[in-house]
Amino acid sequence: MSHSAPLLAWQEDGHARSALWQADNGARLPSRVQVVSALDADEAYRLASAGTGLLWRGDFQQARQLLQAMSQRMDAAARRKKTLAPASAGEGFAAHRKAQALRVRVLGQLLIELDGSYRIHLKRAPDVAQACTEAWGAPDGQARVVSLRSLQGLIGAHEWRKKGVPIGALQDAHIHPHHGVFSPVRGEYVDLVAQAPLPAALHTCPVAFDIGVGTGVLSAVLARRGVPRVVATDLSERALACARDNMLRLGLQDRVELLPANLFPPGQAALIACNPPWLPAHPTSVLEQAVYDADSAMLRGFLSGLSAHLCAGGEGWLILSDLAEHLNLRSREQLLQWIAEAGLQVLGRLDTRPRHGKAQDASDPLHAARAAEVTSLWRLGVA
Repeated sequence: MSHSAPLLAWQEDGHARSALWQADNGARLPSRVQVVSALDADEAYRLASAGTGLLWRGDFQQARQLLQAMSQRMDAAARRKKTLAPASAGEGFAAHRKAQALRVRVLGQLLIELDGSYRIHLKRAPDVAQACTEAWGAPDGQARVVSLRSLQGLIGAHEWRKKGVPIGALQDAHIHPHHGVFSPVRGEYVDLVAQAPLPAALHTCPVAFDIGVGTGVLSAVLARRGVPRVVATDLSERALACARDNMLRLGLQDRVELLPANLFPPGQAALIACNPPWLPAHPTSVLEQAVYDADSAMLRGFLSGLSAHLCAGGEGWLILSDLAEHLNLRSREQLLQWIAEAGLQVLGRLDTRPRHGKAQDASDPLHAARAAEVTSLWRLGVA
């Protein structure tokens, strides 16, 4: 990963300096770099908004406080700019994405340098070597510059990986997400997979496919439900490594086979589950690839290839939120049309309401859509 990263160059103490630009969220190089060890939050916000990277040389904990203060100024500026409500849910979503991108760009300008061993040479800096190794691989001796905001996300991912996420459908066994792999914190969709009736075809064709394995949580649920063999696929090496780790932790490594593949593995199965990204929009980071699917490409690919990979009497389970419908990004009619065009029929559907905090947060810009959201498991068969 490091060898393909661009170099960030700056002047410091009369010398030309450079380091690898480690932008896990795809952020562009700052237009210029200013070395700072203390800075007023208003000035920091002004410089960052203009595209200046602020390479921090002061106390690490003060950098954290400065980032929080810059975030508060962004929130205040957004409140001042608020005018009329968007004319449609789609326009509201577009405005939300634009605001998200601006936040990432501006707050991403507060920078931290790590040496070739992933150490931070600042007062009161934490030890981030293990977190960086998990995210980027073993240190290679090259210094890096990363935004403090990204570094905080990386540290958070390391803590999630250590603690794990308890999964009720696995009798509260833990799934341990890796950096860059979406965490199964929204347990309602996992519960749907735990509750849906297994197809009778598993008696004659005892194989299930899990398309887009992620952390491996759905593969684990299916294996724990008694499916003799699960073949799980993903294009992401991060996801495959994460799923492999979780299968070992759960003692399911002999029941779940992991393959790098775009959608389907070879052969047929009695059950094929897929939880594609729920919103048709362009992802801007590795983690967003689990949420946003440009042109609904994975969803349409799953539907169009499903019938060829189902054995007689088999079922495809499509786990999908209708949030895109409430945001006017995709209609229910469009989804049903894709199902019909793929030669499939709807055998049944299980629905659940979201339990996450944003569904009750009236201050969330997408609150109306989130409050109306329903997550469904569509049971699909060959027409």
